[in-house]
Amino acid sequence: MFGNCKHGGLKPYMKSLGIDFGDSRTGFAVSDELGFGAGTLDNFKSGSIYKVAEYAAKLSNELGVSEIVVGFPKNMNGTVGERGEKTKMFVEKLEELVDVPVILWDERLTTVSAHNLMNVTNVRGKKRKESVDSISAAFILQSYLDSKR
Repeated sequence: MFGNCKHGGLKPYMKSLGIDFGDSRTGFAVSDELGFGAGTLDNFKSGSIYKVAEYAAKLSNELGVSEIVVGFPKNMNGTVGERGEKTKMFVEKLEELVDVPVILWDERLTTVSAHNLMNVTNVRGKKRKESVDSISAAFILQSYLDSKR
């Protein structure tokens, strides 16, 4: 399948998978085939890097994505802390399981943005806790998609 490219040619349709990796919950998002917008998917609950990587690989295969974008947590000064090191370990495991590129993408302030969105839309309580990771994954993926235009 091909779509029109802004330069007059054709470009292949490409879905991307976005991931907000977490200690207990990991959020997922997927783009549309044209790569314009990101939508949320369900979270995956597990504290195991290996189980999350296996789930992500299975999901990427089922969705037929051409790339995976993983939020890379950095400190505000640009350094990588413990959370970032765990994310690198997750990405290494995921890369062993998939045949598509896995891209680390700066995720600073995406959780803040997700909470701000839920404040505006008045999402509270358990629903808020269950939604924040997938909304963060959508913010990560959307930021990446926007950078490609």
